[in-house]
Amino acid sequence: MSDGAGPDDVAALIDDLESAHRAAENARARVEERGAGDLEAVAQQYDRLQELFDDYEEEATGDGDFRVFIEFQEEMEKFVDSLPADLPHRECFEEVDDIMQQRRLTESDFERARTALSPAADDAALLEEREATRSRYGELRTRAERRVRELDERIADLDALVAMGETDLDAPVERLREPIESYNDAVESAFRAFKREASARDVLAFVETTASFPLVDYRQPPAKLTDYIESHPPGTEPIPTLLDYADYSKSKLDHYVDDATALKTAIGASQTYLRRLDGGPLTVSWPPPPAEELRFLARELIQVAGRFAPEDVVAMARTVRALTDREDYERLRKSAQAREQLDDAERERLQSGAVQAELDATREAREELAATLSELPG
Repeated sequence: MSDGAGPDDVAALIDDLESAHRAAENARARVEERGAGDLEAVAQQYDRLQELFDDYEEEATGDGDFRVFIEFQEEMEKFVDSLPADLPHRECFEEVDDIMQQRRLTESDFERARTALSPAADDAALLEEREATRSRYGELRTRAERRVRELDERIADLDALVAMGETDLDAPVERLREPIESYNDAVESAFRAFKREASARDVLAFVETTASFPLVDYRQPPAKLTDYIESHPPGTEPIPTLLDYADYSKSKLDHYVDDATALKTAIGASQTYLRRLDGGPLTVSWPPPPAEELRFLARELIQVAGRFAPEDVVAMARTVRALTDREDYERLRKSAQAREQLDDAERERLQSGAVQAELDATREAREELAATLSELPG
């Protein structure tokens, strides 16, 4: 097991979340105090005026285009005339129009205009602050919710680690391992012989029958391959022979088969599948699965292996199934699982109590963060 992220950052995240909530609440209160509708009306006109400045400032100042200069003054006049009579800070916008109605404009005139617009800019800034603080708070809530999920996952990992530390690491797991390894070796050897000696037609037919056994996870052969194997004479040859044929030149292959092109097309496209076909799906994993799972798996393996393997291999599969009847099966299985998954560093941390301490700290941090999220509005 690998270490996950610990709870060290949770206190800072809680502080940030609470601070962001206060900032969002304060910004919302300032907007409500001034009136959101009035602020939005001012901000809308302020933004319109900024767009006018952006469009005309460069060409309307100094010795710029006189036609643009006149057009800008006309647009300013239209803008002010279109303002609602009850618009807050309307006088600021009118003052800007007065500044702009000159025979010549300079950069300093635009600076004066922006200064005159300060009250409107401040109102617009209140809305921007409300949105920015609301967004910041939302981002931190999302981060905190994700952090709770991460802590849940870490707690589950640590719980599993502690449970492994409580197993008997010195239990005689060879009582399970030896029969399982003996069976695995025997069934893989038997399948290699089957693949080497039986016809490709028989081997692929066997693989197709395993589709009825959901725990025996063979990948089924490609349809084009089975069509060729079932309907052409080379299908009676063993798979290694067909793989050799696929490597022959067409002229050489003509001496061995009637239709060299058909063989090369069917076998050539499936070489990877045929080469990788082995007894792996017939084996039992180590550490083994829980007793009930192994019981069902072994039942299928006995039936499937019996279709091609010698009786002694099938007998070994029965021995594996019988392991699930042992009273100490789960204890031995969990010990084997712990031995496989625990490295030296984790064993040392378990023995020192460091894992339990981290688990306690992680649970505490998770509860504090979850409580903060529950207390603060979404």
